[in-house]
Amino acid sequence: MLEVLDPEFNANFTDHYVNVPLDLSRVLFIATANSLDTISPPLLDRTEVISVSGYTIDEKIAIARSYLIPKQIKAQGLKADQLKISDEVLSKVVASYTREAGVRSLEREIGSLARAKAVEYAEARRGVKDEQGKKKVYDPVVTLADVERILGVESYEPEVAEMQSRPGVATGLAYQGSGNGGVLFIETALLPPGSGSVKLTGSLGDVIRESAELAISWIKAHSFLLGITGAREAEFPKNDLHVHFPSGAVAKDGPSAGIAITCALVGLFTRTAMDPKLAMTGEITLRGQVTPVGGIKEKVLGAHRAGIKKILLPLRNRKDVEADLPAKIRSDIEIVYIKTIWQALDAAFGHALFEHVVGHHEGVEEGRKRMTEIESEHRL
Repeated sequence: MLEVLDPEFNANFTDHYVNVPLDLSRVLFIATANSLDTISPPLLDRTEVISVSGYTIDEKIAIARSYLIPKQIKAQGLKADQLKISDEVLSKVVASYTREAGVRSLEREIGSLARAKAVEYAEARRGVKDEQGKKKVYDPVVTLADVERILGVESYEPEVAEMQSRPGVATGLAYQGSGNGGVLFIETALLPPGSGSVKLTGSLGDVIRESAELAISWIKAHSFLLGITGAREAEFPKNDLHVHFPSGAVAKDGPSAGIAITCALVGLFTRTAMDPKLAMTGEITLRGQVTPVGGIKEKVLGAHRAGIKKILLPLRNRKDVEADLPAKIRSDIEIVYIKTIWQALDAAFGHALFEHVVGHHEGVEEGRKRMTEIESEHRL
């Protein structure tokens, strides 16, 4: 493959099977892949990568309505008016029976519905009787009850946002591969005083562990401004920390959870809760900057499916939102662009964090001084 794609060799490429030289200089090769990680760097360097994002639920329903359903109607020998599937039923099939970027599984499930209705139609034509001894009457409409009867129990439980806010809990956004994105819950707990160690659980990779270490270091460096310590020289609490990412069987890695981990830990130490309908993504630095991450469209679509109403995104990802995200999704979700961790904390906690800082130990005047320092950090 390297010789085929390299301009220096493909003009006189010799196939080892037929041993005949071939001129491949004017041939365009197109290949697909679900992940770039398994492609060797020399081969990837000779290709032009075009990333294709997953479909939204509305797009999948439109594809099913225009193409998949007519195809299955024809394949099962039915007529157009002999199979009717509403958008509500299609949405149920998409959310509860498929989890993919494309529509391959959706087509299989629609095919199962169409075959079942074709059997019902054939039985009604032959005069087959039901359990009460009456002749079966064919109904072309597929209902939600029909979906569960034909397709069985739901294969996937839709991800939903937390309904109750708790200090120390944050919702991040994750790219799950193959064009899919979703929410990533982060839970933190303050253990009894010990050595100040941090325990991370949830099938985590090295990068996400480093993000957690960065978050803890930044919080320790700014503990006085955050109202965690009563004096600048005061020692940071020696409590051990436990940071957990639920769904432990699912591998998680990447830097985009950095800002969510930071907000979760700040909420834990200040005993301040965030809106459960708020989610965020972004990489952090020791200087307190929030840097851009990838997979924005997939992450926002996953958040929208989960019922998230407000999302914090890095400022430099604004172009990804404006270029890739459907207008309907942008109108349903409030997107706040952040450049620093202080801006993220302000958007996530708002007045609640100010009240904690102002009321911590030294009183109102000292608290206001700290808030002035925080505002200066905003301008960095």
